[in-house]
Amino acid sequence: MPFFLNAKVRDLEPYEPIAGDYPVRLDANESFLQPDSIAFEEIIRAVESTAFNRYPDPAAGALCAAFAGYYGIDPALVTAGNGSDELLSIILTAFTQQDDKVITFTPDFSMYAIYAGLAGCDHMPFEKKDYRLDLTAAQGVRARVVLFSNPCNPTGLTIPADEIRRFVCSTPALVVLDEAYMDFSDGTLIHEVNDFENLIVLRTASKALGMASLRLGFAVTNERLTRALRAVKSPYNVNALSQAIGTALYNNHDRVRHGIGLIRARRDKLREMFTLISRQVPGKLELIGSEANFIFAKCSEADAVTAYLKAQGIIIRQFDGTLRITVGSAEENHALLTALQEFFGGEAYA
Repeated sequence: MPFFLNAKVRDLEPYEPIAGDYPVRLDANESFLQPDSIAFEEIIRAVESTAFNRYPDPAAGALCAAFAGYYGIDPALVTAGNGSDELLSIILTAFTQQDDKVITFTPDFSMYAIYAGLAGCDHMPFEKKDYRLDLTAAQGVRARVVLFSNPCNPTGLTIPADEIRRFVCSTPALVVLDEAYMDFSDGTLIHEVNDFENLIVLRTASKALGMASLRLGFAVTNERLTRALRAVKSPYNVNALSQAIGTALYNNHDRVRHGIGLIRARRDKLREMFTLISRQVPGKLELIGSEANFIFAKCSEADAVTAYLKAQGIIIRQFDGTLRITVGSAEENHALLTALQEFFGGEAYA
């Protein structure tokens, strides 16, 4: 007898990042920073001290303590995950039941809808007006979970912390606030989770720490929800190598802050020069948001721009009539800006 896939997975397409070897990759919101020589020495020591024949610490205690120490929060409120994606999947599976409503806002991180569907939830996406998140649209809707990113991926826009506080207080839903890019902006609620019964803040090591390969994510929430999260996650969900390396890197607060400062500086310079180019081609290129480690812009010739950049060995992320461009190194940003100038026939970028 043939085996039939159920409806929630039958038409899903695998997530497939852009494949290929390109000199300049500005498509995945990764950090352009690699660990310095001292950090590499710390990483080597962490690897050498790992007991490969033993299961990792199920609570990731040292890692959670190092993460909490950097952000100045209580480690008892932190749960580590195999990337934020695992934590999103766990939250939507554990804290919902069949046909519960999950509210998201579009555009936002595409995996929210997929995880909600896999959990058997009724996904309700609210369209953003002019790319801006309006939480009042979700007020009065009986939902189990409200999920959004701040700063937003892909728009790079933020919503003020006060608006989020008011919304969390006004809704009985669980509010999952994805702050993957908050290290590059202002307005975090990571220090306030104990003030609310229904708030989970997510963070990641992939952006600010520049450790996308480690797959480290963190959920920060009140004691009651933390106990529930730790009860439902897999016992050994974060491998020992990622725990050891992440612990070593988070314990060096100055290095983490320095790296974030470099990314912010490159972001601000990229935003400045991108804006100059857009002014040369009115109506063709418009910056929308840039409060993360990427910039987001409307582009009337998005298909052609993306293809031209790709031909120059530069990969960015294209959406419908928009471009999301990760902040790169000085050399990568220069290559991008030069190619954009060439495409639009402007003066050469210096």
